[in-house]
Amino acid sequence: MNYFVTTSIPYVNGDPHIGHALEFVMADVLARVARKQGKPVIFSSGTDEHGSKIADKAVELKLTPKALADLQSQKFRDLAKLLNISIDRFTRTTDKGHEQRAQIIWKQLEKDIYKSKYIGLYCSGCEAFVAENVAKSNKNVCPHHKKEYERIEEENYFFKLSKYSDQIRAAIQSGTFEVIPSTRRNEILSVILDGLEDISISRPSSKISWGLPVPGDTEQVMYVWTEALMNYITVLGYPEHDDFKKFWPANVQVIGKDILRFHAANWPGMLLGLGLPLPEKLFVHGFINMDNQKMSKSLGNVVSPQEIISKYNSDVFRYYVLRHIPSYDDGDFSWDRIENAYNTELANELGNAVQRTAAMINQYQAGIVGDIPPANHDNAEYWTSLEACKFDRALDQVWDQVRGLNQYIEQEKPWAVAKSGDKEHLQDVLAYQTSCLLQIADLLDPFMPETAAKIKHTFEEGVIRPIEGTLFPKHETDKKTAKK
Repeated sequence: MNYFVTTSIPYVNGDPHIGHALEFVMADVLARVARKQGKPVIFSSGTDEHGSKIADKAVELKLTPKALADLQSQKFRDLAKLLNISIDRFTRTTDKGHEQRAQIIWKQLEKDIYKSKYIGLYCSGCEAFVAENVAKSNKNVCPHHKKEYERIEEENYFFKLSKYSDQIRAAIQSGTFEVIPSTRRNEILSVILDGLEDISISRPSSKISWGLPVPGDTEQVMYVWTEALMNYITVLGYPEHDDFKKFWPANVQVIGKDILRFHAANWPGMLLGLGLPLPEKLFVHGFINMDNQKMSKSLGNVVSPQEIISKYNSDVFRYYVLRHIPSYDDGDFSWDRIENAYNTELANELGNAVQRTAAMINQYQAGIVGDIPPANHDNAEYWTSLEACKFDRALDQVWDQVRGLNQYIEQEKPWAVAKSGDKEHLQDVLAYQTSCLLQIADLLDPFMPETAAKIKHTFEEGVIRPIEGTLFPKHETDKKTAKK
């Protein structure tokens, strides 16, 4: 069974931040799990590169919009590489293939597209049109940009989203289009409850020059939030390519909570307009705060994923955000918390179990493990948690086994068994420890691939092979320097 997982595509007007890294890592776990299960996988990500904010930023930096997009898009690729993210396809919305296919999609949606005057509210920071009821609930101020909404009047093309309101609601309620967690499901259902309004899907090219032209109308460009959503099928070669026929609908689409409406209302409407099935699952993650405060440049508390990885490594970063950031809610980063997780859980609990087991096999059995019994732990909850995108809960299950192994070592006291001369019992004890570690490594593989590979390298041949360096190498960067 084929497996298709996507992240949202970040907007290139700013640098990659810790929230982008969290989303990359979550989707990467799902892709790696599917590959371990033997499924053919396409894991896609990319960058969103059209719109007024890109054009404005380019002017500020004395660059062309394309030059700025090239520069910024590469930063997201670099971050993915730094985090050991196994992306198969990276789409840029300035790619010729995407642009051509986006225009095909527009033409196929024309039965549901009409031209009319838009009079209403708009957030330039979000590049988003805002419904009156949403603006009212926010006291006419964008909660993300702390700016009042602008009232604009212009002629645009509209998509008949209202036509599909009932179908979208029914799909979410029945679970054929599953939105998780339930808080986000309830949030979007409350938006759909009174029926969805038709949405503006273009802007005048006189106001936004940096965008895809509407087919047959050079005076209008596609609204960036309409065109960007199309990447999820253009990346598969919609409409004619075999990959599209084999991999759509997506198994999971991973997004942040601030773009829920685009993905749980607008995007399903477009798919229904194309006569296509909806994604199976939309997983919506929260935000990461810093020391219990929202990260912002004005507060000077922004931390980049590169800073964290430069002090620790990619596996430590992956572990922290996947276990200590709640999968279904907002979470918090602090240097003290990651240091505590590194020392207590990684170095002391897992690292110690690996080091002690390898050292005792070397000392007492000349590095020979002998026959390794199959591990018999019940991992059902681990798999259930992964299916529900509860990455934190899945890692809790792994750590139950790590702590259980350490308790076993303390109870059995292999050093005392060795002193007693009972070689057969000693071999059984150390073989069991090895078996537990190999199962732990197998379960950690999607989360911490480098760590899992080191543990397997050490034990899986039945002969201890030393790890080069340590299990969790750490660069001793001064914490104050790391914060800068």
